[in-house]
Amino acid sequence: MADRQQTDPAPQWWSRPEGTAEGGRREGVPAPRPGTGDEEHVQDAAAPTLDKAPTLDKAPDKATPPVATTPDPSDPDLSDPAPDGSAAVPVVRYDPWGAEPLQVVDRGRPPRGIRLWQVVALSLGTALLAGGIGGYLGVLAERQSNTRLELPQAAAADQGRAPDSVAGIAATALPGVVTLHVRGAKGSGTGTGFVLDQQGHILTNSHVVADSQEMTVTFSTGESVTATLVGRDSGYDLAVVKVEGVRGLQPLSLGNSENVKVGDPVVAIGAPFDLSNTVTAGIISATGRPVTAGGDKGDGSDISYVDALQTDAPINPGNSGGPLLDAKAHVVGINSAIRGADKDDSTRQGGSIGLGFAIPVNQGKRVAEELIRTGRATHPVIGVTLDMDYAGDGARVGDKGEDGKPSVVAGGPGALAGIRAGDVITKVDGQRVRGGDELIIKIRAHRPGDPLTLTVLRQGRESTLKVVLGSANGS
Repeated sequence: MADRQQTDPAPQWWSRPEGTAEGGRREGVPAPRPGTGDEEHVQDAAAPTLDKAPTLDKAPDKATPPVATTPDPSDPDLSDPAPDGSAAVPVVRYDPWGAEPLQVVDRGRPPRGIRLWQVVALSLGTALLAGGIGGYLGVLAERQSNTRLELPQAAAADQGRAPDSVAGIAATALPGVVTLHVRGAKGSGTGTGFVLDQQGHILTNSHVVADSQEMTVTFSTGESVTATLVGRDSGYDLAVVKVEGVRGLQPLSLGNSENVKVGDPVVAIGAPFDLSNTVTAGIISATGRPVTAGGDKGDGSDISYVDALQTDAPINPGNSGGPLLDAKAHVVGINSAIRGADKDDSTRQGGSIGLGFAIPVNQGKRVAEELIRTGRATHPVIGVTLDMDYAGDGARVGDKGEDGKPSVVAGGPGALAGIRAGDVITKVDGQRVRGGDELIIKIRAHRPGDPLTLTVLRQGRESTLKVVLGSANGS
């Protein structure tokens, strides 16, 4: 700022008031700060006139802090004699251009201390941030690490299984089970069979190979060969086919179905829905179940009568003709039929509902031997015609036979035993018979020439008759 001489009267806020020094300062005028270097040689209005005119100091070139000095009492410019001649009173002059202002700046309230919630919030935020960063860095480090990740796993164990376990039975039997693919005039289908001997004979169901024109057998190894039909019997629902030129055949061992008891564990092997080598397990649910199947022709020639073994081992379409094995891997039955829900049931289940039926192997063995030997099987008979429309309890002998012939064949096993038209047969060897189908099933469970004891109801009176079964050619 340029220097200039003060020409206007000095303002009252920095000049002394009129009167003596003892008169004090005007109220509201601040006292000069001693020792700051701001004192000026200001002429007192009541003092004698000085020889030199009052002067103003220049503003300092730099903002250098003033240096405090101790006033010298001998300096005539700093003291004025008192009117009564007493000691001089020091004169303090004030420089309005001093470096330090008189005003005090209001900077507001001093800052308060940090509150507890702020500390908690800050700590929580820091922890979350640190955790997130640490987790990300950990995942990144794991991905970039060369360490191989391995989950805990059981060590390799012995691959052997107990012979009587499901796995052991399957391992023994699977090489002797085959899948049949049959093509005929009415379409194609899939079934199952099992090897009977080293000559290549295979046992299966009659309904699997019925009307076949082309037949292929596939072994568990995946090898497929062409097969030919040896013979079949729809009354027993059994058939034998044969393959040629196959080495290393592994026939299955045949058991004895008379030894089977309810509750015995069993294993079924087949190709349900063309899924070859499927193994299922269950138990024997019942024995001696009278089961009829077929009858599509309408003349009864294709109806099968089976005194079946019932099992809950799952059996589905494609299992037909497969083996039912006991705990020793011996065949005790030939899987033949299943019981589904009622046909008029909208929720009918097409697959297994735990009601499967197998032809007893004792019956299968006899029929297979006859089919291999002659191509046909014989049926045991008693030489009577039954009334299949009879609704009462038991099997009633009809009044007339086919084509008006007598219902009891003259000279036949029944006639020799004393059976007459109208008799009702209620038991076979002490087992109750509830209808004509059950009587046929019970008879066909035996061989021709076997003796039977029949309980007969005639005109309200019950009697017992002995009969020796005859033989008839099957279909």
